[in-house]
Amino acid sequence: MSLSLEGKKGIVVGVANENSIAFGCAKALHEAGAEIAMTYQNEKARPYVEPLAKAVNAKIFVPCNVVRENELEQLFKAAEEAWGKIDFVIHSIAWSPIDELHGRVVDSTPEGFSKAMDISCHSFIRMAKLAEPLMKEGGSMITMSYYGAEKVVDHYNMMGPIKAALESSVRYLAAELGEHNIRVNCVSPGPMMTRAASGIDQFDKLVESAETQSPLQRLGTTEEVGNMAAFLISPLSSAITGGVHYVDAGHHIMA
Repeated sequence: MSLSLEGKKGIVVGVANENSIAFGCAKALHEAGAEIAMTYQNEKARPYVEPLAKAVNAKIFVPCNVVRENELEQLFKAAEEAWGKIDFVIHSIAWSPIDELHGRVVDSTPEGFSKAMDISCHSFIRMAKLAEPLMKEGGSMITMSYYGAEKVVDHYNMMGPIKAALESSVRYLAAELGEHNIRVNCVSPGPMMTRAASGIDQFDKLVESAETQSPLQRLGTTEEVGNMAAFLISPLSSAITGGVHYVDAGHHIMA
């Protein structure tokens, strides 16, 4: 079998600009023949994302801020009206209050931690619930994590336990949705120069460590994450679910 996604239709959430991991995924899926629904966070973001949506010939382009009432539901409704079903969902969004992200986990507030958990983790669960009835012939759901979910990484702070919860959610969703042939996986890129990563304190040190200590002596790329996503959506990965798949040039294996 070759990796073709012809006839596949699905949703990509989290594109902010051309350097976004989500856009790397959208490009790879488009090149493999998939039809894509793409979102933008708000009107301020729209001018940056709309040309990217056109570049991948997105069939649906709508706002989606997961903290706004009904926007996530309206996204899935638009997909149902356009296609009747979907085959994949890619969730690539994360957020935390910047002051708490730069502080100790022990000093995090209930309000900040809860909101970060809702946006970064529970939104994926909400998407799974909305996707389930539309994945009438099975499907593939993918979210994005980071090695800081597994080990303590300097300056990753509050996002570590939140991403750990996300990875655990992937396993539970995979178990619950497997009877419907819906596969759920997590991709774990290494440090990448994205807008979201710029909020991490001393991020340049994470990048330097990944470049110098990884077996391949480089960073992974958003295009390579996209290739992994395309594989996890394709029939070539038909028995793969519930896993965390690293695209980090091997950095996670090093001490």
